[in-house]
Amino acid sequence: MNVALIFAGGAGRRMNTKTKPKQFLELNGKPIIIHTIDNFEYHPLIQAIIVVCLEEWIPYMKNLLIRYHIEKVKWIIPGGETGQQSIRKGLDILWFDKTIPNDAFVLIHDGVRPLINEDLISRNIACAEQYGNAITVTPAIETIINVTATDEISNILDRSKCRMARAPQTFRLSDILNAHKRAELEGNKDMIDSAMLMDYYGECLHIVEGPFENIKITTPSDFYIFRAIYEAKENSQIWGI
Repeated sequence: MNVALIFAGGAGRRMNTKTKPKQFLELNGKPIIIHTIDNFEYHPLIQAIIVVCLEEWIPYMKNLLIRYHIEKVKWIIPGGETGQQSIRKGLDILWFDKTIPNDAFVLIHDGVRPLINEDLISRNIACAEQYGNAITVTPAIETIINVTATDEISNILDRSKCRMARAPQTFRLSDILNAHKRAELEGNKDMIDSAMLMDYYGECLHIVEGPFENIKITTPSDFYIFRAIYEAKENSQIWGI
């Protein structure tokens, strides 16, 4: 069984939006979060979706699901103070739901990362079935450096060996939940993402190459990039390219 866990608990402070969190901003009459969910809603290998949302926006989220005829979202729950805590809350819901097997694969994905596609989801699932997990990545296209506490360069990495971790990130439910439990017991609350968490606890991770356009919409410029890519894809379909 494959379940998508979409966390959309951010308030969008870097987007400079005063009325709506960034995940609810619209493009072509559809909120970013719905653009994201649609990729999982219409994928034949995804059986269920859980959305972790800002608590005060849950009623709004429920109305969106009705408006856009989303049927696979089975749970909408309030998030935590951090992304790590929000994911943990979602995993707990899945673990205690008797309809979800402990060895189900969970595709953890940002609500504001809408430019994924069916092929990427399929390859995540195939990789996880073969190796136990899958981390979406893209090649590093800029020079990556390590710096010291005094902002001096300590190391310049070989770009050809570097990848940028993105999403979805796919794990067995039991594996990722156990890692979260260990982190909680040890007071590790600041893991950047699930890949970092699993790597910290010794999991051998396997990569799936994703498209460059699979960006996370965090700043106003990200939104304009999303709009440009989305409109370019729409135009290519119109012209049959």
